[in-house]
Amino acid sequence: MSLTIGPWQIESPLVLAPMAGITDHPFRALCRRMGAGLAVSEMVTSETRLWKSRKTTTRLVIEGEREPVSIQIAGNEPSMMAEAARENALRGAQIIDINMGCPAKKVCNKAAGSALLRDEPLVRDIIQAVVESVEIPVTLKIRTGWDHDNLNALQIAKIAEDHGIQALSIHGRTRADGFKGDAEYETIRQVCSNTSLPVIANGDITTPEQARRVLDETGAAAIMIGRGALGRPWVFRETRQYLDTGEIPKAPGKEEHYELILSHIQAIHEFYGGVQGVRIARKHIGWYLRQFADGESWRRRIVRLDNNEEQLDWLSRSLDNLLQEQSRVA
Repeated sequence: MSLTIGPWQIESPLVLAPMAGITDHPFRALCRRMGAGLAVSEMVTSETRLWKSRKTTTRLVIEGEREPVSIQIAGNEPSMMAEAARENALRGAQIIDINMGCPAKKVCNKAAGSALLRDEPLVRDIIQAVVESVEIPVTLKIRTGWDHDNLNALQIAKIAEDHGIQALSIHGRTRADGFKGDAEYETIRQVCSNTSLPVIANGDITTPEQARRVLDETGAAAIMIGRGALGRPWVFRETRQYLDTGEIPKAPGKEEHYELILSHIQAIHEFYGGVQGVRIARKHIGWYLRQFADGESWRRRIVRLDNNEEQLDWLSRSLDNLLQEQSRVA
């Protein structure tokens, strides 16, 4: 299986979902290393005047990333979205992704993200403006609709196809759902059956078996994994092998497990600097340690530390203990 987006033939049909505050440069690099064929950036505001802020500056870093590099932009003004797309293309982006799927209140309150699904003419205008502004592929991420009385993914897919979108990612929930309840895939199946666009299915895909079921049920061209990769970025490698062979590989061994986690946290420190890096690393450490029976007690100690060397030292100690205990139990 592979995924085609414009001129890009992406070997692995597994995509890391854009997640604000999570899918930063270090995490994208790790997930690509683990088998993701594409890793979409955190969403970047279309208000280019805000790009000098520290948060947005770090979101715009793409140097050294594996091709193709996909940058997601968010906003509700067609001209501003077009300008943001042009600027990102000039900075080296190779795919522009339009965010019409984020359910966060602070985004929807600005009539952006999934709030746009309520205004199909505006959806059309934004897509048309962005596609016409760049010579690189433009993709779109949506939800199934605003709420269950307004499931309009089929209509949005038609607009996207007619106005030059190259691939469509669909999260199997409405904006009203947020992340509650279970994702549904019937709407995604309907879209796949009624569009020529490659569709990327998203929502509650946390295991290789679930990825296979969703592909089979929907006919999607690819799978997008978000929360399922938190603390388990090797889910991409496991899923790729399962899709290719039907066999689930063993989890990383003790030495690889140790190296993957420590190298990721160290990369966060180097990318953000000491103080900010320590703070940002805490959530990733929590996700890594939650898979261990005694991981929470170690996490509580580590989150109180505010020095990067101490944080790495305590994380190293915790992994030594937890992995050794896990080996004994196994």
